[in-house]
Amino acid sequence: MLENQNKNSGLNITSSPNFTQWLSDRFVSLAFTTYQAGKIFFVGLQPNGNLSVFERTFDRCMGLWVNNSSLYLSSRYQIWGFENALAAGQTYKDYDVLYIPQSSSITGDLDVHDLVVDCSGKLIFTNTLFNCLATVSHTHSFAPLWQPEFISQLVAEDRCHLNGIALQEGKIRYVTTIAQTDQANGWRDRRHDGGCIIDITNNQAIATGLSMPHSPRWYQERLWVLNSGTGEFGYLDLQQAKQQAKFEPVVFCPGYLRGCALRENYAVVGISQLRNKTFSGLLLEQKLQQADTESFCGLLIIDLLQGEIVHWLKLEGVVNELYDVAILPNVRRPMAIGFKSDEIERLITIERL
Repeated sequence: MLENQNKNSGLNITSSPNFTQWLSDRFVSLAFTTYQAGKIFFVGLQPNGNLSVFERTFDRCMGLWVNNSSLYLSSRYQIWGFENALAAGQTYKDYDVLYIPQSSSITGDLDVHDLVVDCSGKLIFTNTLFNCLATVSHTHSFAPLWQPEFISQLVAEDRCHLNGIALQEGKIRYVTTIAQTDQANGWRDRRHDGGCIIDITNNQAIATGLSMPHSPRWYQERLWVLNSGTGEFGYLDLQQAKQQAKFEPVVFCPGYLRGCALRENYAVVGISQLRNKTFSGLLLEQKLQQADTESFCGLLIIDLLQGEIVHWLKLEGVVNELYDVAILPNVRRPMAIGFKSDEIERLITIERL
């Protein structure tokens, strides 16, 4: 049922019985990143309908953004831009999307988490190390765009762990932080209830008391968010909120949540195993014990209307943490060119003017 590009990688991938049918029925593929293993994975379908998993190596890759034929990826000290080289109806080795790296911005190690491209075409990312939103620069490591009011200066101290971005109508609107603190690594002492969501248009914290929130996404008139420290996928109903919005949990997920993509009435979220002190002592641990279950690494597909997990993809072995997830619409089987073979030297494309 599975094609894993590197069969000797020490990685075992399994899925729920109807996971492939879900991909087929909606004509979508998925991509996700793992900074822990330094990989981007592409999940689609082989010509015979079985699962296809394709991977490429990028050092500490995290943030992922897909927009039409473009894909952007953050890594340890670079942000990569890929373009699909195939026209509609074309294939390359039975793949219908071929992402080729076409650009790279050298940022230095900023601990870049989420990244997006807004309606003006500007690439914007969470500069987590410097506690701000930033964009790439042709002359410097980054150009700062916005910082929380409680951050007094731009210094490399990861004070609040600014990690997530949500666009609304193509413009940056909301961000997530683990805490509202102006001390170096101060967020680490506020993991249980220091998390907040900030509306950057007025610099107001619209929701507080969250536990390590990640991946805010505006969709269907709601702000969806992962309350990672409790293992809950849910939303803020901002239309009903007067000042502070309440987090409404939809479903408990058996792992540490990071990465969220939404399409139709479904969410695809990434979960990770609990492994180190960053995850220890959270309410998530207690909830797993109460449910008599263990965390695992993989993807969950959540039905937004029913509020339940309907499909899953599980990774066992060398990969135990994920960061970001993207849905690739109208794609059956994607792949990307890497740097370890001479394929990137030999594959030449021509832009027709």
